[in-house]
Amino acid sequence: MEQQARASDTQGQRQLAGLDGLRGLAALYVVLFHCWLYSFPGYPDSSAPPWLEGLMFGRLAVVFFLVLSGFSLAISPARHSWRSGGVGRFLRRRAWRILPPYWAALAMSLIVSWLVVPASHFGPPTGMSILVYGLVAQDSFTAPTPNGAFWSIGVEAELYLLFPMFLFVRRRVGAAALVACVTIPVIARGLAAANATPVEGDNWLAPHLAPVFVAGLVGAAVVTASDRVRRLPWGWFAALAAVPVLALCLAQGSIWTVKHYFWIDLAIAPAMSMTLAAVATGRPAILVRFLTARPIRNLGSFSYSIYLIHLPIVMTVIRRVAPLFLSPGLPVFWFTLIVALPVSVLGAWLFSKIFEMPFKRARSLRSLIEALPRGRRRPGVEVQPSSAQHGPA
Repeated sequence: MEQQARASDTQGQRQLAGLDGLRGLAALYVVLFHCWLYSFPGYPDSSAPPWLEGLMFGRLAVVFFLVLSGFSLAISPARHSWRSGGVGRFLRRRAWRILPPYWAALAMSLIVSWLVVPASHFGPPTGMSILVYGLVAQDSFTAPTPNGAFWSIGVEAELYLLFPMFLFVRRRVGAAALVACVTIPVIARGLAAANATPVEGDNWLAPHLAPVFVAGLVGAAVVTASDRVRRLPWGWFAALAAVPVLALCLAQGSIWTVKHYFWIDLAIAPAMSMTLAAVATGRPAILVRFLTARPIRNLGSFSYSIYLIHLPIVMTVIRRVAPLFLSPGLPVFWFTLIVALPVSVLGAWLFSKIFEMPFKRARSLRSLIEALPRGRRRPGVEVQPSSAQHGPA
């Protein structure tokens, strides 16, 4: 029994690392997307060569983060009859995990936007920007952004507030009812729009993206499913669901894709949820081995920091450094990949050491102080071990 339990723990850690690997690859793709986006003007009618169109799905990588967030947060509740363990406790832990690195990245982004390159065509950030983004209210209020990647942090913050309610509905009336309650109003809104194609602004995206978050939450049920369900070919199911959507986007091009993101987000979410189910059940084995390889696993461990700080670095390279000696287009793009990509990853790793990892390892201010090096603590204070908290951005 002890050997079986130990084997089960090892398998669970590999699956968790597999999710980390997916998170790291998604963050890396977002960096590549922004290198592509700002190197070639005119988006969505991009001037990039057609063979680079595979980099146009940056929005879908962020949607994947939301699905993964719902899935990861729901793993523990799925094992405990879909109970959150307390609304206040859940929200405190989320704030402790998310806000310190976010505020540090916000300060960095404000400095870069004021002194180096504005992050918005509306101009440099204002006092309103500090208020709105400091309160993580950017999905509800409009202000010049200090960092164009921060829009999704506001969406996630609102979805975290709704997460306990989603769990309550899941526990009381089941997964199908939860999906219907969240998705049907969104579909109805989409169909009621002109030409059944809603025009999205820069904020108030949480209602539209709630179904993709719920897709991840519902998918987490696989961790407690029967062996028959866990042995299903979830990877093949995910591929069958994703290929038509992605093929349609590539065939129609970036202009059509951007115009129809409202529907594409909803269409791709089930495939993303099934991908997570496949990894969580250890299949396909070759994919899990790749995702749990040390470089990929390590990349995932600071993926939140990559997401938070990469865009000011990419924009600085493209708009301030590269134009000094390179012509626009492909030369700038290649230069950005060579310079901005490794600088973003290395910078995020260093950033995470200071602003992210300490808050993952310690779950409170007291435990954070106790974890400080002995020379920086008061004499006589004993260090108590604290298990690392795993969680998505």
